[in-house]
Formats: sequence, C-alpha cells, structure tokens
Amino acid sequence: MTVPTGRRERKKAATRQKIADTALQLFLERGYDAVGIRDVAAEADVAVTTLFSHFASKEALVFEQDDNFEQRLTQAVTDRAPHEPLIPALRREILAMVRHCTADGSAPIYRMIEESRALREYEESMRLRHAESLATAIAADPDLSRSATACRTIARFVAEAYALAREADDPQAAVDEIFRMIEAAWEVA
Repeated sequence: MTVPTGRRERKKAATRQKIADTALQLFLERGYDAVGIRDVAAEADVAVTTLFSHFASKEALVFEQDDNFEQRLTQAVTDRAPHEPLIPALRREILAMVRHCTADGSAPIYRMIEESRALREYEESMRLRHAESLATAIAADPDLSRSATACRTIARFVAEAYALAREADDPQAAVDEIFRMIEAAWEVA
C-alpha cells in the first residue's frame, strides 16, 4: 500500500486503520456476530457515517487489506520486468501474501472467518473480484497473448491458490505444488 503524502491523506489513512484495528479487536474479543457497526464506531470514537466512508460493510472491516491485495496481484502482472515470465511473478506475490496472512497471530482471524457464513461469503466474492481484476491485467498485456478464457481461468487458479495455501499445513509447499499445476495450465493455454 502506498504511503499517503499529504496531511489530510495521512489523517484519513490513520482513521481508517484505527477503525479496522478497533473492529478486529472487538470481533476477536466478543465474536463477529455479537459486535455491531455502532459498537465499532463508538469504540473507535468516530461517527457511523465516518466508518461507512471508509468501509462499505461490516464484513469489509475484517478484510481491510482487500484493496491492497487486489492491487498487488495486478501489479505482479503490470510491474514485472520486461520479458519476465508471468507465472513466477504471480507465484512470488501469492507466496508473499500467504506469508503475510499466516504470520503469528493470524489464526484467530481465520478461525473467525471460518465460523461466520457472512465472512466466508464475503471472502469468496472478494476472491472472485480479485480474479477478475487479475484476468483483466493479464489480458491487457500484449506480451502474453492468450484468450480471455485462458486469462480468466489462470486468474481464478491464482486467486484460489492463495486460499488453498493459506489453509495448508505447509503453505510454502502448497504454493509450490499449486503453481506447478498453474504453470502447466498456462503452457497449454
């Protein structure tokens, strides 16, 4: 995520982070379903309208890095070095994201997600949106020249790779195994 440069942007980012941190703390302490938007706003000392100016829904509070992850995936395509193969660039980014999300202290968050139908559904829709953005970035790259179907398929595989590896006992090994399959699929596309 880029660091805001102006005072106003820094204050806005700090408020957003304070709301997200407060929400996560409350959700983990009391349970996701037991905490309402008003509870989060009151604890973060912001108005409910301020909360909604930063987050579109209660579920979005849990996935506050959503935009950053989506941007990182597309940038793995658009910012890779000239003639760098696509799949290794995506593998590196997915591995970095998996490491971030499996770091110490993240288990209670993913346990909370697994226990909430609303959060699981939100995460699935988020993953599909990320895959569509990634597919668009892949399709727009003139060096890759694959069909729209191939781009969308690979993008969905990559988005699912993140979820599967995050849940694996050995995330690194899972990323390696999954990306061998993705590489093979990309080669035949």
